[in-house]
Amino acid sequence: MHATVRCLAAVQHITVLGAGLMGSGIAQVAAATNHKVALVDNSADALDAGLKRIENSLVRVSKKKFQDEEEAQNFVATTMGNIEKSTDAVGTVGNGTDLVIEAIKEDLELKRKIFKSLDEAAPPHTLFASNTSSLSIGKIAEAITRRDKMGGLHFFNPVPVMKLVEVIRTLETSDDTFATLKGIWIFSQQNLEMLQVKWADSLNFLFMSPINSTETAFGEAVGKTTVVCKDTPGFIVNRLLVPYLLEAARMVERGDATVEDIDTAMKLGAGYPMGPFQLLDYVGLDTTSFITHGWARDYPNVDLFKPVSEIEDKVASGELGVKSGKGFYDYSNKK
Repeated sequence: MHATVRCLAAVQHITVLGAGLMGSGIAQVAAATNHKVALVDNSADALDAGLKRIENSLVRVSKKKFQDEEEAQNFVATTMGNIEKSTDAVGTVGNGTDLVIEAIKEDLELKRKIFKSLDEAAPPHTLFASNTSSLSIGKIAEAITRRDKMGGLHFFNPVPVMKLVEVIRTLETSDDTFATLKGIWIFSQQNLEMLQVKWADSLNFLFMSPINSTETAFGEAVGKTTVVCKDTPGFIVNRLLVPYLLEAARMVERGDATVEDIDTAMKLGAGYPMGPFQLLDYVGLDTTSFITHGWARDYPNVDLFKPVSEIEDKVASGELGVKSGKGFYDYSNKK
């Protein structure tokens, strides 16, 4: 218990690599819980877009959270003040950071290259984490020497809204690293006004604040939930979700049922908020295809991971889903 608290208190500065949807979302959540954040991208335009995305999101949150306009403005200003931007990943990490979270595109060799350069520059205590949704954390970590300080933190889009974080532990991830990666995101569960963490140990309660070391009582923590998984393909959510989506596509391919009827059946019969084809379009057919091909390459004997022509043909024709205007459904007339 006390060792975990010691680790949690040490994480004060976080470097997020990648200013896209996931990276900016992670930066927002970290900054809103009073961590100092460096948002890094090799594109200045991407950084500016990411910061604007964060600010717009915070404004929406503040309007719901605060009735007083001044409080709302202070919340946005304070959170944005916790974020700095940089196009120099090595220099930023070399200057000192406690935790690096990588959220760039799903390219194994690129991730390895970046982590290798950061491993050489980062202080010895710095922890590394990848937000990958489909690649092996262990394979990414092969490029670095501090493999005991590497794990996975898989957030879900949109990060400020989705309450789940998958914490991935490799065979080489140390107990302290794992405890820190799992525990630090308890901070993301806090009321964004106070930011204290409440721990319960039998009948004894310890209150700890990431803002300072004083013991301060705080109300019930709300927000994200962390789940733990070994370094298995897709972790928990995608390991169950992707084969489900592929089987839905196989049903259409076999002529078992239509796209519309399968979506209706899963929404009304299973209580899912979206049918599999609506979800495929939302996620992006190219994204699902990329994940499938990677798994099929690494696990050629697993039938569940085999690509489906119903998806592959659409990707080849540029029908990627919502982002391209057409996938299994047509979105061209929707604003």
